[in-house]
Amino acid sequence: MLGDSFMLLPVFHDLIRPQWRVVLEELKLSGRLPVSELARRVGASYMAVKQHCEELNKIGYLERSRIPRKVVGRPEIFYSLGVKSDRLFPEAGPAFTLDLLTDLKALFGENMPDKLFFQYFQHRQEAWQVLISNESSLVKKMIRLVALRNKEGCLDRFVDDLTSCPRIEEFHNPLSRIFESYPRVPGMELRMIEGLLGTRVTRREISTGPTGQPRVIFEVTVI
Repeated sequence: MLGDSFMLLPVFHDLIRPQWRVVLEELKLSGRLPVSELARRVGASYMAVKQHCEELNKIGYLERSRIPRKVVGRPEIFYSLGVKSDRLFPEAGPAFTLDLLTDLKALFGENMPDKLFFQYFQHRQEAWQVLISNESSLVKKMIRLVALRNKEGCLDRFVDDLTSCPRIEEFHNPLSRIFESYPRVPGMELRMIEGLLGTRVTRREISTGPTGQPRVIFEVTVI
């Protein structure tokens, strides 16, 4: 039994069911397992573990397979981690990226990180332009852009409440730590958004407190 191994990202320990956590962590350690062996390893009953596995399979975190038995009998059910479960475990994050950028500056000069970010947003604009350019109106382009950004890890929403110009409100951006260290990067992101929407966009930040990520408003001028 894993006990307090704390293999998942710390944030999930407060949010995920403890029974699900031990199942996920044991499968991370052991790979594909039958329910009977998984139940033995986590110290729970067969039926309880099977139920947890079925629930996790239903929402995409586990994969289910049937393996024929070597002896006569019904195929045995095995479970393994699905691709979706990768997000639950620690990966290289902003600190790793910032360290790499610092090394790049030392090797290739102070402007190298900005050159890389410029290229990143240029490539992102080219990829998304194909998906957005076919939309028939500015509003539809903004809605499509919100959907694309949210798939990349942002938390955006489109707002058109008739009291002001249409806008995109951003509550989370996975690049926020990068923005703090490289203040020219938000401007590059803004120019990408303007290019995708084909209109001028203003960007303003609204403080959410000393420790929270600021809310960002992208407001367009309808022409």
